[in-house]
Amino acid sequence: MRRPRRWWGRKSTPAKVETYTRWSFHFFGVIEILVIVLSAVERAGPRLATGLALAAVAHAAVCMLVASRSLDWTLARRAQPVRLLWVLALLTSVIAVGAVGLAERGPRGDAVDSVAGTVFSVVLCFGAGVIALGVRDRRRVVALVGGFALGGGVVSFPLGLPGLAALAMACSVLVGGAFLAFTSIFSVWLLNAVYALDEAKETRTRLAVAEERLRFGRDLHDVMGRNLAVIALKSELAVQLSRRGRPEAEEQMIEVQRIAQESQREVRDVVRGYREVALEVELAGARGVLSAAGIVSEVTGETAGLPAEVQSALGWVVREATTNVLRHGNAEKCAVTVRITEGRVVLTVENDGVAEETGAGPSGGSGLVGLRERLSAVDGTLEAGRAGKDVFRLTAEVPLPADSPAVLEAAS
Repeated sequence: MRRPRRWWGRKSTPAKVETYTRWSFHFFGVIEILVIVLSAVERAGPRLATGLALAAVAHAAVCMLVASRSLDWTLARRAQPVRLLWVLALLTSVIAVGAVGLAERGPRGDAVDSVAGTVFSVVLCFGAGVIALGVRDRRRVVALVGGFALGGGVVSFPLGLPGLAALAMACSVLVGGAFLAFTSIFSVWLLNAVYALDEAKETRTRLAVAEERLRFGRDLHDVMGRNLAVIALKSELAVQLSRRGRPEAEEQMIEVQRIAQESQREVRDVVRGYREVALEVELAGARGVLSAAGIVSEVTGETAGLPAEVQSALGWVVREATTNVLRHGNAEKCAVTVRITEGRVVLTVENDGVAEETGAGPSGGSGLVGLRERLSAVDGTLEAGRAGKDVFRLTAEVPLPADSPAVLEAAS
């Protein structure tokens, strides 16, 4: 039981939707087989029932193959299966005509005619619905379903049906084929929409990263552009003064040295500001990202009064834990709790969708190693592991200075 769950848990959301869609089309074939076989076993003899069952299995197998290849075609993974579509259309026609021949020249009786009518209508409905999956133009889909229904109505006359019954047969093929065709087209549209949304999500993430890089580059340009220009000018002036033997050259080089040291300090400030993480901002971002991913999130606790270095360390914990929840497992709920107790701030991140391979323990994963290094800078600790069935819990503890506002407020 764990292997199917592990296999399913490793799939992305679009891959899960694709698997569901693909197996739904295969299930259509199973339904076709069951309808024909049950009808034949109940109303026909063993030999006739066996023949009809083999015909149903052959038609359903081709339908499954056409559905799979057509689905790959709609996802731009292979060429349009034109030959298979014609094979399915030909096989559908042969089985439908064979059902007519069975009613005309087979064993006499209402039971045989009923079985032949069932095979005739079911094969036409499923054939039209599956072939529509491999046709992109909606007009062709309408013409396809209408043609199957019209042909079914015309060919049903040899079954001995009167005009009204033949019309009813044509309407049943039209309704059944149209329903299956609509189901096929809508399923493909939904699958393409899911893939498009997933691609848009990745694009949005890349744009956010690119925007942050642009901001960082802009800040560096603002800091270094003017200083480097001044250094270049003063260095050129110092060279000219030195060639003339002027003592002011030394003063200019001292000024260049001062500006270079100031530039180093400003660059460190920019990088430090880029790396600093605010806990409140990360909690709000985690809530938004989890909600966008369809995960119910619950964030509790206060972050006011926490020192900047503590907020930065715990902010990285929230960021890494949120990334792991999105990247691994299949969580439906995630709870983030921040509390202050006995001079320590405790951050807990718990989700209910841990995958088998990500719940080995607190020592796995380079991200956890990096978090421990950040927490060790503020004398903090990190624990990660299973906390129950399909539950993964990450706990970070950081001691607070005795004179911090959070500790004083808790003591009062």
